Amino acid sequence: MSKRIAFAPLAAIGLGFSLLAGSLVAPASAHAEGEIRIAEQFGIVYLLLNVVRDQQLIEKYGKQEGIEIKVDWTQLSGGAAVNDALLSGSIDIAGAGVGPLLTVWDRTRGKQNVKAVASLGNFPYYLLSNNPNVKTIADFTEQDRIAVPAVGVSVQSRLLQYAAAKQWGDKDFNRLDKYTLAVPHPDATAALIAGGTELTGHFSNPPFQDQALQNPNVHVVLNSYDVLGPNSPTVLFATEKFRDENPKTYKAFVEALTEAAEFAQKDKGAAADTYLRVTKAKIDRATLLKIIDNPQIEFTVSPKNTYPLAEFLYRVGAIKNKPASWEDYFFQDAKPLQGS
Repeated sequence: MSKRIAFAPLAAIGLGFSLLAGSLVAPASAHAEGEIRIAEQFGIVYLLLNVVRDQQLIEKYGKQEGIEIKVDWTQLSGGAAVNDALLSGSIDIAGAGVGPLLTVWDRTRGKQNVKAVASLGNFPYYLLSNNPNVKTIADFTEQDRIAVPAVGVSVQSRLLQYAAAKQWGDKDFNRLDKYTLAVPHPDATAALIAGGTELTGHFSNPPFQDQALQNPNVHVVLNSYDVLGPNSPTVLFATEKFRDENPKTYKAFVEALTEAAEFAQKDKGAAADTYLRVTKAKIDRATLLKIIDNPQIEFTVSPKNTYPLAEFLYRVGAIKNKPASWEDYFFQDAKPLQGS
């Protein structure tokens, strides 16, 4: 019989990541132009924000707009927590997967009107397992548990549903949901590597998936690119109110993010150094550089192939409003994104 999960400290297995839990507070009062509160999660998919932070790019572009901008950074785990923080007024910019974006876009349409600001890039996400009997998603049983950042909401959870629908049909899209658990990526990686717990699967992201695969007992069950094609799984989003009431701060943020994407895509070595410096991650630089030098990874603010997931979620009733295109759930700014 498998053991219940008792997560080992990450440092004990050499991953060296720390969970900075952000506490949700009561709705904050509206603040004046010149302040922005950003919530990110874990992994290389948030590298553009690491660059923005390291080079103080928001502050730089704020000065060009004639304002001093105070930037507050928070780290959360899971799209549900991020969405709660955004809607409570605790943060202004939410970093999460396309799944949480579509959920909150659907629920706030005609009210807070939450939409995406930009993509954080194109990244393949791997569904991993340390169970040698699990070769495909059809092999998971009641004895298995799959870690995702947020059950039924995170982009990993939605990708698993998308894969299930392709395997068994739309009516069984949530067939694997009962096997999923909400576990932060660092902890899930530690549990998968250590073994001996009920957690035998993890729908991960880089660099955690790459670190887990260094263990010969861990293998890839599913690559998100095989299910959906190359896509932008993680995005940044905000309320219409923040965008409208803080045009200079918002513009500075968009400009900062655009510069960060150009920097990271052009110089992967400098991007790797930035990630290590900002996150303090205990990962070998050569290993990290090999991960982000993967030709399947692209740092860009333009979203790619997000609409098929939106269509799917509407088709199975996970969202009530059907977007006409990706432009319905992305803000279209002065320099409109070229996406899909």
